[in-house]
Amino acid sequence: MKKLTLSIAALFAVCTVSAQELVSKKGEPYLPVAGDYSISIDATPFLDYFGNLFNNDGNTAPTFEFLGNQTIVGRYFVEDKKAYRGILRIGLNSLSDKAMIGEDGATAPTFPNLPAMVEDKRSNSNTNIAIGGGLEWRRGATRLQGYYGADAMIGFSTSNTSYTYGNAIKENSSVAQISTNFGNNITQDTYGNSARVLSSKSGSTFMIGVRGFAGVEYFILPKISFGGEFGWGIGFSSTGTSKVEIESTNGTTIGTQTIETGGGSSFGLDTDRNSFLAPSGQFRANFYF
Repeated sequence: MKKLTLSIAALFAVCTVSAQELVSKKGEPYLPVAGDYSISIDATPFLDYFGNLFNNDGNTAPTFEFLGNQTIVGRYFVEDKKAYRGILRIGLNSLSDKAMIGEDGATAPTFPNLPAMVEDKRSNSNTNIAIGGGLEWRRGATRLQGYYGADAMIGFSTSNTSYTYGNAIKENSSVAQISTNFGNNITQDTYGNSARVLSSKSGSTFMIGVRGFAGVEYFILPKISFGGEFGWGIGFSSTGTSKVEIESTNGTTIGTQTIETGGGSSFGLDTDRNSFLAPSGQFRANFYF
């Protein structure tokens, strides 16, 4: 708390100009006008930076950080006091791991030959999408601006992992010895036999929310402000069934199983129930151009 107080005091001590001055000494307007765009970021790194100037904790330069959930938050002003709001995240990620493991049943090498090897591979993909939009209206004739409006948002996420193995399972195989352990692919089937994962698919999650909001900003420099907002709205999310396909052997038979785990859903009517897409109550920095 002491650190936060020092940070805010240091920030506003730098800018002790009257709130009535709407144009800088260089003739630059402080407030946004029709045709301006803006982006918003988390202001916490800046508060930490100014706060650390007054103690011996050390200091590092502030960094640009998302307002949560890696979403880009921006505005476009269609009028001096009216703006369209946008929220966007499109995350498509994939990775693969490969590992070499001894070939099952291969003849033991003789010096100086190397043992016969085969390749195991893990492939993973993740999708995270968030899209939102809204309208914002402003009040105030000074550098202290209040605003209000409404947003609507949707989101989607899912994750998939697949494995391929160079060694085939035999009736008497020791699964753990013939398969690379990538971290969570060596498991057991429902009978307690040693097994390995062939594919894993998380239940897709769908989210939707609408909210009303109100906030405040203070323009410390031309087209640069600090502020925050709160909201109230309705949020709904639904997660589908997750599936894991495995293969195993009981010593005499080779088999596969597809194991499902239940999904679920949630609904809320509360203060910013949809904050997975629009962080609220967070001190933010806003840049207009």
